[in-house]
Amino acid sequence: MDEKTVTVQDTNPMDTETLEVNFGPQHPSTHGVFRMNIVLDGETIVSVKPVMGYLHRNHEQIAENLTYAAVMPYTDRLDYFNSMANNFGYALAVEKLARIEVPERAQYIRVIMAELTRLVNHVSVIGFLLNDLGAFFTPVLYAFREREKILDIFEAISGSRMMCNYFRFGGVKRDVSDADLEQIRKIVQKFPAFLDEFEALLTKNEILCMRCQNVGVLPPDLAVNASITGPVLRASGVNYDIRKVDRYSIYERFSFRIPLGDKGDVYDRYYVRILEMRESVKILEQALKGIRPGEFIHPKSTSFLKLPRNFKPPVGEAYGRVESPKGELGYYLVSDGTPQPWRYHVRSPSLINLTVLEDLCVGHKVADAIIILGSIDIILGELDR
Repeated sequence: MDEKTVTVQDTNPMDTETLEVNFGPQHPSTHGVFRMNIVLDGETIVSVKPVMGYLHRNHEQIAENLTYAAVMPYTDRLDYFNSMANNFGYALAVEKLARIEVPERAQYIRVIMAELTRLVNHVSVIGFLLNDLGAFFTPVLYAFREREKILDIFEAISGSRMMCNYFRFGGVKRDVSDADLEQIRKIVQKFPAFLDEFEALLTKNEILCMRCQNVGVLPPDLAVNASITGPVLRASGVNYDIRKVDRYSIYERFSFRIPLGDKGDVYDRYYVRILEMRESVKILEQALKGIRPGEFIHPKSTSFLKLPRNFKPPVGEAYGRVESPKGELGYYLVSDGTPQPWRYHVRSPSLINLTVLEDLCVGHKVADAIIILGSIDIILGELDR
């Protein structure tokens, strides 16, 4: 009897099928309702599809049916962590469109509010990032302790902690008192000590370094080609900050540097924000020293006693942008001479920065995707609009 030859097909017992998993449509690190559609090979990420739109509120269409002044409080609801920065960008766009001047004192107040907002954003993002890493709520509580001090200032000056609605065309809603300025000085004086304490706990922490270094690397050429802005761009080593490029408002008067990262990983995105807070403190110290008495709103152009709320800018178009804590926040306006904008469009940094999420996540593990998303620092009110 002939021997039978049995052929066994070569198989790799480690071969597995890919698995599609939905993360969301809600996760605490997103500050809103967001979903990630992730395809996994084991625990390794093969592809990521961001799914958004759950918080869409028709922001731009609503603005095109309101007067220019009535749009201002709606900008608060974009990045609702940073309403002062939102107000700033929209005010610049309308002022450029209508050729409205801003008094010097109002310029100083605007810069002070904008840099306090940067402190609020960055310290909160770092706290949330550490929470995503599994550090429980301790870093968040440290961060929110400092955040609350600044929000108290916002409430005293604007009447609201988060939805400030403080900026006006040609200035701000109300002046800041000497007591307000003194309280801001106290916060600014103590903030470096807090950052030293924060860094002592975090920056050289072995677990943070191991989890964040070489994770979610964003190459500088990809960052530029994808129009990434803000700390995410600068963490990749690209020296671009609108405060330096445009020198809008009175930023040319202040001495500060632009911190840059080396690798563009999660760790660099963490550390660049730490360094940016130190630079914001320098700007605040200079602004508090340089502010002088004067008009807080232009008396001939934007006083509600002299300029109707439904004023009609001349026919034309304008684009105003600021270096918000998350990147370039821009407003594009087209006027047809009526009290309402004919076209109103927002360039939101959260939306643009999210476009590289898949590039950052592919090849990493599931747990890494959470901290990569946290390091991008999106907020759904601004992303979806």
